[in-house]
Order: sequence, then C-alpha cells, then structure tokens
Amino acid sequence: MGEVIRKQHSEGRYAKQVLFKPIGPEGQERISRARVVVVGLGALGTVIANNLCRAGVGHLCLIDRDFVELGNLQRQVLFDEQDARERLPKAIAAAAKLRAINSEIEVEPLIADVTPRNVEQLLAGCDLVLDGTDNLETRFLLNDVCIKLNLSWVYGGASGAAGSTMTIVPGKTPCLRCVINHAPPPGTMPSCDTEGVLGAITGIIASMESAEALKLLTGHAPGGSLLIIDLWEREFHDVKVERRPDCPACGARQFDYLNGERVAWTIVLCGRNSVQIIPPDENEIALPDLQRRLASVGTVSYNGYLLSLQVEDREIVLFPTGRAVIRGTTDEAEARTLYARYIGS
Repeated sequence: MGEVIRKQHSEGRYAKQVLFKPIGPEGQERISRARVVVVGLGALGTVIANNLCRAGVGHLCLIDRDFVELGNLQRQVLFDEQDARERLPKAIAAAAKLRAINSEIEVEPLIADVTPRNVEQLLAGCDLVLDGTDNLETRFLLNDVCIKLNLSWVYGGASGAAGSTMTIVPGKTPCLRCVINHAPPPGTMPSCDTEGVLGAITGIIASMESAEALKLLTGHAPGGSLLIIDLWEREFHDVKVERRPDCPACGARQFDYLNGERVAWTIVLCGRNSVQIIPPDENEIALPDLQRRLASVGTVSYNGYLLSLQVEDREIVLFPTGRAVIRGTTDEAEARTLYARYIGS
C-alpha cells in the first residue's frame, strides 16, 4: 500500500510535466533514473539544480568549491541570509534546500574544486554534466573530460545582461573549443568583476540549460548551435556552429586542460577581490588542530566545514584539502605569501 501511495504522490508531483508530450510518462521515467552532475552552484548552478530537482532527476550531484556570502543572494536562488551568516559551503546549503523541495530524489553535495586531478573521478557514472562555473579554464576542462568519457554536457555563461549557452554531445555536435580555441589573456574579456551581472540573465541562461538537459535525458536530439542573448536590448541570436576538423579537443583529442598543461594553481576569483590557491598536493588537514595553532595569530573560527583566519584586512578561508581562498587581494604573489606564512608551503 505504501508503494502505491508513493507512486500516486510522484505522479501528482510531475503531472504537468508528464502532460507535456515531448516528455510523457516514458520520458519522466527516464528522468527519474538519470544521474546528473551540476558543476558550480552560483547564479547558474542554483537555478539549474532547482529546476532539475523539481523535474524529478533521480540523482543530483552538486559540486562547488565555495561558501555562501551576502553578495550571492542577489542572484543565487537556493541561499538565504542565514546561509551567509553561517558561511555554509554552497554544496551543503543547496542540498539542504533541495531535499526540502523533493524528498524522492537523491541529492549528493560535494565540496570540491574541479581540477585535472579529480575531474574524471567526480564525473564517473553520471549521464550528463551541467555547467554552472564562472571561468573558461574550468569549462575547457569539462569540455576535455566529457569528450574523453563520451559524456554530453551543457555550457552556459553570463555577464552583465548578456549570456550564452550551447549543448555539446561528443561525436555529434561541435565542442566548446570549436567555438573558442583557448582562454584569452586575463582582463581581455568582460566578466562579472568588470560588468556586474543581472540576476534575470543568469536565470534565463540556466533555464535554457535545464531545458536542454531534459531534452537530452528524454532522448531528444540536441541542436548544437550557440544561443546568445542580450536581455537588456531584447536581442536573441541562434548562431550555427560547425565542427572544426582542426579542433584540438574533439578533432585531435588533444586534452590540454585535462592534462593540466593550462591550469594554474592560483586563480583570481571573479568579482570577489580574492585569490584561490590550490596546493600542488591536496592532503587532508586537521582544521580543529590548525585552529588552535593559529589562535594567537588573528581571529580564527571553524564551522565544521572550513576554517577562517582574519589577519588585519586579509582573510584566509581554508578547506580540509588545503585549498584556500585569500580574501582582500587580487595579487597572486601576496596570496601565495600569506598562504605559505600561515598554512605552509
């Protein structure tokens, strides 16, 4: 009897989606069996995760390296002021919200930075990857690994009032490097740091990504075009993209980003006045012990997930693997110096 009630409840939950003919009952069943990874839980990723949770994706894996801050709340829809006060990791805060929305699916939060060292392990066994990241380096890394593993993924990006998205199916559509061969030099492309970002455009791009995800999960063919939207000017461009035979990724299968040849271990974070540092070897750190050692240095706190050290007008936020965010500077050399001084080399 309990199984019958649960089934009826499930059918009621997704009834309007099942009525949509391109999905129907069979499509809903496929959605319920799917394993989807959302990489990045910022403005794009929170909307994507929210949409797919409500759509009934059976297993959602949420990967993010960061914690919630007050400035996120303008556009990152799964967080609230309490999350920011507690500085909860975004993956943990998002998972709690999603589990309250839909208890029928599995939500797996992972506090991790996606790097060449761990990306294949993080994506193992999934059916689809959704891009909620904020930098081209990580997107090129996702492009590399998805081509290598023959995984479909959906790219999305937004800055100011403009955004773009493209669905990538290895062997069938162009890949991201067919469109952008390599990341341009720092400071040469618009970013949220220089342009700001309108919450509405991130919601639209993320919703487009979510719709593409449902199409792929229910067996519908992707278009392979690049959709570009300027929301402020009400301009929409659907750009046809061809596969490049000389593409280093999907053509030559030369995985520059997966091989680590183009990934730096210090990254200036967009719009954050912060630098992220990834140590050459990430090893587990006993943060409570480190908290005691640093007590005489500055204001130090530990919330069970990350450690914060405030020294004058700089803050070091340290994760258990040794990864850190140095807040209050965009000078990579200064950030490395602070890390070495207080955490170690």
